[in-house]
Amino acid sequence: MGELIVIRHGQTEWSLSGRHAGRTDVRLTDAGEAAARALAPRLARRRPVAVLSSPLHRAMRTAELAGLTGVTPDPDLSEWDYGGYEGLTADQIRESRPGWDLWRDGVIPGDADHPGEQLRQVAARTDAVLERIRPLLSEGDVAVVAHGHLARVLTVRWLGLDASASRLLGHPHPGTLGFLAAEDGQPYISAWNVP
Repeated sequence: MGELIVIRHGQTEWSLSGRHAGRTDVRLTDAGEAAARALAPRLARRRPVAVLSSPLHRAMRTAELAGLTGVTPDPDLSEWDYGGYEGLTADQIRESRPGWDLWRDGVIPGDADHPGEQLRQVAARTDAVLERIRPLLSEGDVAVVAHGHLARVLTVRWLGLDASASRLLGHPHPGTLGFLAAEDGQPYISAWNVP
């Protein structure tokens, strides 16, 4: 059985400054592009049988620079829709909501382009992705290119945990890999935050 390779897109100006970039289509920085290119040798050795990516530019560009081919855009891999918190840092949000925690408190509605999502909706999207991926793993590795919070939810759902357990995982750094596997039918994380 193959492994599920979870790739976080390279650095953007917003990830560098800690701004919540859900559906805003921000571009990679030069450092983000370099980190994506640096993934190519490791991914070339793996030769995934399928590659799915968030349709947002930062993820699709990361896939391209990392040398992945045959990439299928999958809207279910888009980042959490942060609603009214789009573009804000956690500190800015806490100015109006002291003690705010994304995993516990969620987001507020935003405008028509950013209506916002609840954690259960993000989990339902990752569950749908996993349903499509699991049969492919019998043929080899599958790669997904996604976003920080989405990757955490996808990982805990792979492990069979409630989506709120995502807070227990370290945030994947931009331009890093995670590897999810199973042994004797039991899912586990074989590596996380690999540059």
